[in-house]
Amino acid sequence: MRTDDFYFDLPETLIAQYPPRERGESRLMVLDRSNGETIDAMVSDITSFVELGTLMVFNDSKVRKARLYGICAQTGARVEFIFLTPVDAPAAKQVVQKGGDDRVLVAPAQQIPSTSRLWRAVCSKAKRQKVGRSYAFPGDIKGIIVEDAHDEKIIEFSSSLGDEYFDRYGHVPLPPYIKREDTAADEHRYQTIYARRTGSAASPTAGLHFTPEILSHLRSRGIDIEYITLHVGLGTFLPVRTENVEDHRMHEEWFEIGTDVAEKINAAKREGRKVIAVGTTSLRALESAWSDGKLYPGDFSTRIFIFPGFEFHVVDSLFTNFHTPKSTLLMLVSAFAGRETILKAYRTAIEKNYRFFSYGDAMLIL
Repeated sequence: MRTDDFYFDLPETLIAQYPPRERGESRLMVLDRSNGETIDAMVSDITSFVELGTLMVFNDSKVRKARLYGICAQTGARVEFIFLTPVDAPAAKQVVQKGGDDRVLVAPAQQIPSTSRLWRAVCSKAKRQKVGRSYAFPGDIKGIIVEDAHDEKIIEFSSSLGDEYFDRYGHVPLPPYIKREDTAADEHRYQTIYARRTGSAASPTAGLHFTPEILSHLRSRGIDIEYITLHVGLGTFLPVRTENVEDHRMHEEWFEIGTDVAEKINAAKREGRKVIAVGTTSLRALESAWSDGKLYPGDFSTRIFIFPGFEFHVVDSLFTNFHTPKSTLLMLVSAFAGRETILKAYRTAIEKNYRFFSYGDAMLIL
């Protein structure tokens, strides 16, 4: 399968640079994957399309203000870093999956630590930032590159850093297709209203559309709502650079599914009730934790790569945003609804001036 098969031409004017004035005011394209037909609606109308008894699963990960700027001691250049995870995280259950649907579950994990002297990061002008180069960061903190790990750098700081430091000195890690500096408003709008557990380097953006009123309305209509956690890495939004889809290697992400949540999802599957994943991150976590005919609770790490040919076991419907060309996310929704169906729906969205990507409009795939 060729990566170029997942390309589409998107006018730059449709890439949302700012969120809508209020949450819930975005447009919603409802796609029936059985026949490819679409309906134009608003996100606030979602309850009209969700069946009674459905269980909706949201990702409650919270975005860390992970973007920092350091001054290189050797060159004086200002370098942008986005810090992903502490290096001394405990070993996790490994869940490695691709379109062939292979599944492996091993030993249990623990929550990723919140502070460390060693952090994984990506940076600007990465080829110039070599092992041994040191940087001055805000708050009189020094950092040095101690390892070059493929697309990432391992930075050792002069003292242990955690969320309190990033909250004080960091910037919101807006995606590269948002061509502006982050603002104070982004601290609120690039975060879901139910974000609880800090650890993401990018927002689980499908959840940005939801308001307390929408969630309350869903519950009042007999829709169950549950939360899991998957800490989103930047690799989620990167294009696939290999010629063949199957040659792409996914980044690793940590996630957790609580015992009570797993029990409720398993009950919904037994009872024939639908499960809607809110966001591709929720879907990836749920499909990663499925094995031997049931959803397993616990802490895991996953490199799941979902592309056409993947067999879905948990998720019946998907609420998501519109994704970038040739990305793993576009391949995921293509696996869920069919490549031609998705590309046709995207062409329709472009014709109707839907807004794309993180701050853009939404799609509900039924």
